[in-house]
Amino acid sequence: MSYAELAVTSNFTFLTGASHAEELVVRARELGLAGLAITDRNTFAGIVRGHAAAKESGLRFIVGVRLVLTDGPDLLAYPMNRAGYGRLCRLLTTGKRRTAKGRCELTLADVLAWGEDCLFILAGEENAAPAGRALREAFGERLYIGMAPRYDGEDKARFAARAALAEEIGAPLVATGDALMHASARRALADILTCIREKTTIDRLGRRALPNGERRLRSEFEMRRLFRDYPDAVSRAGEIAALCRFSLDELRYEYPDEVTDGLAPLDRLRQLTEAGLKRRYPEGEPLKVRALVEKEFSLIEQLDYARYFLTVHDIVDFARSRNILCQGRGSAANSVVCYALGITEASPETISMVFERFISAARNEPPDIDVDFEHERREEVIQHIYDKYGRHRAGICSTVIHFRSRAAIREVGKAMGLSDDAVAALSSQVWGISNAGIAGERARDAGLDPGEERLRQTLALTKEIIGFPRHLSQHVGGFVITRGRLDELCPVENAAMDERTIIEWDKDDIDTVGMLKIDVLALGMLSCIRKAFDLLQLWKGERYTLATLPQDDPAVYDMLCVADTLGVFQVESRAQMNFLPRMRPRTFYDLVIEVAIIRPGPIQGDMVHPYIKRRRGEAPVVYPSEALRPVLEKTLGVPLFQEQAMQIAIVAAGFTASEADQLRRALGSFRGPGSVEAFRGRFIAGCLANGYDRDFAEACFRQLEGFSGYGFPESHAASFALLVYASSWLKCHHPEVFCAALLNSQPMGFYAPAQIVRDARAHGVTVRPVCAEHSYWDCVLEPAGDGTLAVRLGFRLIKGLSEEDGHWIAAARGNGYRSIEAVWRRAGLARAALARLAGADAFAEYGLSRRDALWAVKGLGGERPLPLFRETGEGMVAGASPLPVMSDREEVFEDYVATRLTLRAHPVCLLRPDLGAFAAAGSLRDAPDGARLTVAGLVITRQRPGTASGVIFLTLEDDTGVSNIVVWPKTFEANRKSVMAGGS
Repeated sequence: MSYAELAVTSNFTFLTGASHAEELVVRARELGLAGLAITDRNTFAGIVRGHAAAKESGLRFIVGVRLVLTDGPDLLAYPMNRAGYGRLCRLLTTGKRRTAKGRCELTLADVLAWGEDCLFILAGEENAAPAGRALREAFGERLYIGMAPRYDGEDKARFAARAALAEEIGAPLVATGDALMHASARRALADILTCIREKTTIDRLGRRALPNGERRLRSEFEMRRLFRDYPDAVSRAGEIAALCRFSLDELRYEYPDEVTDGLAPLDRLRQLTEAGLKRRYPEGEPLKVRALVEKEFSLIEQLDYARYFLTVHDIVDFARSRNILCQGRGSAANSVVCYALGITEASPETISMVFERFISAARNEPPDIDVDFEHERREEVIQHIYDKYGRHRAGICSTVIHFRSRAAIREVGKAMGLSDDAVAALSSQVWGISNAGIAGERARDAGLDPGEERLRQTLALTKEIIGFPRHLSQHVGGFVITRGRLDELCPVENAAMDERTIIEWDKDDIDTVGMLKIDVLALGMLSCIRKAFDLLQLWKGERYTLATLPQDDPAVYDMLCVADTLGVFQVESRAQMNFLPRMRPRTFYDLVIEVAIIRPGPIQGDMVHPYIKRRRGEAPVVYPSEALRPVLEKTLGVPLFQEQAMQIAIVAAGFTASEADQLRRALGSFRGPGSVEAFRGRFIAGCLANGYDRDFAEACFRQLEGFSGYGFPESHAASFALLVYASSWLKCHHPEVFCAALLNSQPMGFYAPAQIVRDARAHGVTVRPVCAEHSYWDCVLEPAGDGTLAVRLGFRLIKGLSEEDGHWIAAARGNGYRSIEAVWRRAGLARAALARLAGADAFAEYGLSRRDALWAVKGLGGERPLPLFRETGEGMVAGASPLPVMSDREEVFEDYVATRLTLRAHPVCLLRPDLGAFAAAGSLRDAPDGARLTVAGLVITRQRPGTASGVIFLTLEDDTGVSNIVVWPKTFEANRKSVMAGGS
């Protein structure tokens, strides 16, 4: 029997395995092995990647796991069938749920309880004999004694001991390589991983380092040479592989069906849809809508997706019952069915739906519906899902946290023994999130010598470790919900966050095995809009929902056309603000295009300028053919959306709808150029057959190829455009309401509270400071005295003040405090909290300066007031403060320290005498073209888009507005430190 490697540790045994599953599979195939089992430590996290890679290469893949017991030797476990796999998942879930995230506590008794239909190899040496006897008695011929080389000169004696154990227990021997890496070249990286895991340096690693590079995959020839005295043990590995025939392809996912209300799922969905259509179209739906409904139901029935839509509807219905604002998006969310169910408020009539974009008879996988909820209340929805379905049937996907450049250089640098200063200098050369490693010239820029041997090795190992998994985190909201037991499909473990449980697989893994995911996502703008609606109803008696806002308001579009969009959803970035005056949106569909066009895909595909020229009438609107006119008419002949890419493939190249979706997915992932090339020939041939010339076909494919990797679906853009309009309407007509709601929803968006407040004041909103007598935890509205409303800043803006203390101050205030001592006694605050209030100038109402207030706080009694003390109404004053009066600069500085904003003079005003002559931001529009100007301001944003070829965009703010600075790559390289750190 040919040799199969049954004991391999991948890098999903975090900080231990030194090779990716894909590398191990490729190497096993090169070595001619009969099969490969990835047996990571107490986890199935890496098996889907191994399974997928093995299917692609034609290698036999054996599902396995290394069970590390708290009271016995390590065991290698392999499911022999689907039932055995389910039991192993339950076993791992048992061990993971009884302890903290990332750990697993398993005992021999657990294995004996859950080991039916599994095969075991006793791999550990500690307490092997008693455990072996218990396992032999329980599992009989399904137990083997493993023997693995250590290449330390003791293997002969070790093999003899294992043979004696096998004879004593009556279990056969099997040889394994116990590989940690696919090739010996990874030895250095394996030692660095050990250093990171053990929190030590390479100089202190000692015997914990690998003695050599032999813990690698080996060919059958090498294994037979190593185990020449035990030839049957090598052959037995192949026999075990033949016995363990379970494949992940056998997993069958089923949707839950609790939400059918006693009806057949399709009947229940039809009932809810028809009721929703009557609400949406009280005078009857248009014929086109009815035709779309019937088409959608036909495919939903064919693919049995009714329960999926019912599940999403149930989640949304729960949220709405709790007054939690939510909005569905995704291509399926913009179907007529979802519009009728209330999952989305964006009418599908707005866009050109390609139903096969999300459902295809040839692609039996779940449709795509993401639902955004208020970010502050999403947890209520998450706990509802757990409560309804149980944690054995519902869990959040994992997200694999990989080493990126900054983390890699920090951890490898420490492991290599570099000084903290050297590590900090190197990491400072990394911009944002990067996977590029650090080149030698970057090290030289950091003041280090890239030719020095240890630094050279550090940089090489950093590059090698980038992309390795570091640990599992939880997905932002991707829920897997099952009809049967989820913990028999994949192990479930505790998340770091209380009351959360997650599965071991990420979104790519569940796509591979065909499991449903519903994205229960958090969106700060929904929190902001809901709070704004509440304030509108409370203060102005106006009641709105996303569906009832006045539509196509000219004033809203006028505001957008001049890029007055700070704080507005999706169009507040500098790129969007620069584009809005060129685009000049006047309709809702213009907003759909606005959301989608300033994206990496359309920019890389050179679609922005042609679209704008055609929109302005500077270039003619032309179509490749009359057949493509309906596809491209709404975007003036320029393809901007993924749905259009599909339709072009269908109309021009003769693709079926399912083929077109496969093309979209291949282009969308853009990680496998081979799969893209497979469609190129088919696309070009199809175009030629339909009468298009080769130049058009090749140019069209290049265009699709260029943008689809980052292209935006029209359906997503439509959902987002609705929130763009809603937030714009609120900012336009109720700026004080929008300001308060935005501040109460932080952190979110591009801008800090200082910029939000500055912008609101520029729009005539009165903003009042934090005050112990008038503020609440949240920012609130109050009468301004002139018939308008003012925004009163809330305690939430004071750095370091707890929410509990903020609520206590408001709750105990009654008719007013009138002194610091009264706040101390009645609200029961610690002096540290009072000092934070004083630092924020919250006692100015009492005629106290910031320093006077701090002095008074110091003069109070103990840490907290004693109980039953009688309120005297007189403040405890420790005498006048001997400290000098603060200057304007000091006051502004302390405002920023305490609350991150100031209502006093802008910092640039105070610094202007020291800065010399410079142009004010508000005057730049009137500056002559080509003039050389010097500007100054606070750096409020830095952006380096991936599509900008290294260009940096800075936003500087002064007292008159903002100026947008473009830093070209050469300028950046010459002034790297100033650009990255200046103004921080």
